Amino acid sequence: MAKKGKPGKRGKRGKGGRGGKGYGAPVITRVKFPSKRLGEMFAIVVEILGGERMRVFCEDGKHRIGRIRGKIKKRVWVRRGDLVIVNPWEWETEVQGKLGKCEISWRYTRAEISWLERNRKIPQILDIDNISF
Repeated sequence: MAKKGKPGKRGKRGKGGRGGKGYGAPVITRVKFPSKRLGEMFAIVVEILGGERMRVFCEDGKHRIGRIRGKIKKRVWVRRGDLVIVNPWEWETEVQGKLGKCEISWRYTRAEISWLERNRKIPQILDIDNISF
C-alpha cells in the first residue's frame, strides 16, 4: 500500500512543527518555598549515587541520602549542584555513622535560583564555597 499525503513535508518543519522558533526567557510566576511546618528545607545535591538516590547537604548542616519523589522522577532531571527542597524522614531513627534519609520533592530552575539569590532567601550555609563535594 502506498502512503497518503505529501511526501517529504513532515521532516522539514522540525520537531512538533515548531520550526526554527527559539524559546524566550522563562517567566517566573511563583517560586515555591519549603514549608517549615511540614519539615521541608533547602538542600544542594552533592553526589549522584545511582538509581533515584543522591547525597544532599541540607540547610540544617547535615548530609543525607535523598530519594527522588515518584511524582517528579521521570519529569525532572536532578544534577549535581542543583538546589532542591527535601523532606527529612522522621520515622527512621538516626544511627551514629550512618547518613539520614530524605525525599527530594522539588528542583529549582536557574531563573528561580537567581530570584532567590537576589532576594536573599537561600541560607548562607548552602553557599557553594562552604560545601565539601
